[in-house]
Amino acid sequence: MLLIDHIKVLQELYGVVIIPQTVADELNAPESPSVVRNWIAKPPNWLQIQPIETLQNVEIEKLDPGEREAILLAEKLKADLVILDDKAARQVALERGLTIIGLLGILKDAAKSGLLDLRTVFDDLREVGFWVAPSLIGQLLKEE
Repeated sequence: MLLIDHIKVLQELYGVVIIPQTVADELNAPESPSVVRNWIAKPPNWLQIQPIETLQNVEIEKLDPGEREAILLAEKLKADLVILDDKAARQVALERGLTIIGLLGILKDAAKSGLLDLRTVFDDLREVGFWVAPSLIGQLLKEE
């Protein structure tokens, strides 16, 4: 969302977004784009960063630390929604009774709310190297 200059959509759709400290650390990692590192270094007031104690749990141990903690934090907070794009993480979250959404779902909701033009955003995503199956893009544009 940052790379295509639509990060404010998160605030406009959800008000407050809470992420685990591990996700903030991943965003601040040296391999992250500078725009991402600069943003997370001074996060907006609508973004809250919370540490979460990870418990040993075989079911989620296979996941990336950020995804694992996002799921645990969503459970702890009884969150309305957890943002996950990784297929394995989405499956674990669903099995644990969480409601999930991914980047494309967020963009679709933002377009329905008149916050952005979906076709333009898909072009922007391609320009920054985000790959989406053309058939999925076509389907989402038809549903718009």
